[in-house]
Amino acid sequence: MNCSVLVVDDEYDIRQLLTTMLSMMGYQSYMAQDGLEALEKISEYQPDILILDVMMPRMDGLTLCRQLRGDEATATLPIIMLSGKAHHEAIQEGLNAGANRYMVKPTG
Repeated sequence: MNCSVLVVDDEYDIRQLLTTMLSMMGYQSYMAQDGLEALEKISEYQPDILILDVMMPRMDGLTLCRQLRGDEATATLPIIMLSGKAHHEAIQEGLNAGANRYMVKPTG
């Protein structure tokens, strides 16, 4: 069985780009547009890894990350935060929330 990845981002183009790239590399990928939808998808698909935006409506990535870390079923789920926030404080906040890695989105 292939590794599955849930991509959580409120920007459709980012979700589409990442899931297309992941599929081309052989990963099973799913999409959610915010933290609340991500909770549903995590329950439904039980992904192996989560790529998570920070700034989203309804439930942001930091809140979702903390909630997942507080739940025994998802406490060890690998989480990569992907954000446009590149300053040290934002990176530290993401890692303190429980992200395994923090990557900065290219902006232009």
